[in-house]
Amino acid sequence: MGIHIKSTIQVLAVVLAACSGLIAQSGESPAVKPENQTSILEPNRIVELSIAATERNWLARDQYTYIERNEDRRLDSLGEIKSEDAEVTKMILVNGARFEQLIEHNGHPPSADEQRRNAEDLDKLKHETPEERDVRLRKMQENRSFLRDVLEAFDFHLTGEEVAEGRPAYVFQVTPQMGYHAHGKYGKIFSNVEGKIWVDKQDFAWIKVEGHVVQAFSMGLFVARVQRGTNILLEEMCVGDGVWVPNRIEVRATARILFLKNLDVDRILTYSDYDRATDGPYLAGR
Repeated sequence: MGIHIKSTIQVLAVVLAACSGLIAQSGESPAVKPENQTSILEPNRIVELSIAATERNWLARDQYTYIERNEDRRLDSLGEIKSEDAEVTKMILVNGARFEQLIEHNGHPPSADEQRRNAEDLDKLKHETPEERDVRLRKMQENRSFLRDVLEAFDFHLTGEEVAEGRPAYVFQVTPQMGYHAHGKYGKIFSNVEGKIWVDKQDFAWIKVEGHVVQAFSMGLFVARVQRGTNILLEEMCVGDGVWVPNRIEVRATARILFLKNLDVDRILTYSDYDRATDGPYLAGR
């Protein structure tokens, strides 16, 4: 359940940004052509540049190791904390794939059982067969394929310019496109979410995303139904050379599990210690 919620949160965040970076690891991203910053860009052109920059950034992110802290707080009907769980993982590169290596759970080193499971998963990835690798890459491509539908799925309304995190930014209101017909695994999400994004005027990356679910939808073969009112905040930061990466994701999610139980979750994902892998794409750890 935790893995599915976590992936759903990340997908929702990038969908609300309307130019998600969940793209294939293979192939080159579209080049971002230099623009005369003294000229006035059309809103559609800004969006196109943002999508291209997002592709480039997520491809670049696949060459970084980093630390992720995942705090999960489940709330009761009054909004009080019912239970808490926190994991700290290090994202390492193994055979060209990212792998989450558990380093802390609820303030303590991983238990012997957690270490064993982590080691088994790591060993399996190190020794995956060509067939297993093909399946993994196909799933990854499927999960990242919805970028091509973004312009069709959303309306982008440029509302002005602001300074966000000390950077000049274009501000867009993003709303579902009327009459959009869903495509792919995540297409049904598009018509149920709306948000606001801040696009960096220099690099055309997102600086911040705020979004919310305006209509409930189901995930995971109807096991979980994400309810209206789920709110998301995504913040990114530049790690140099125009590369932007996630810094913080906050989600206040309301879901119904198996149509029986309501679940309110506060989830905070924070990222740190980004370090570009200099020894090539086949690292087993740093």
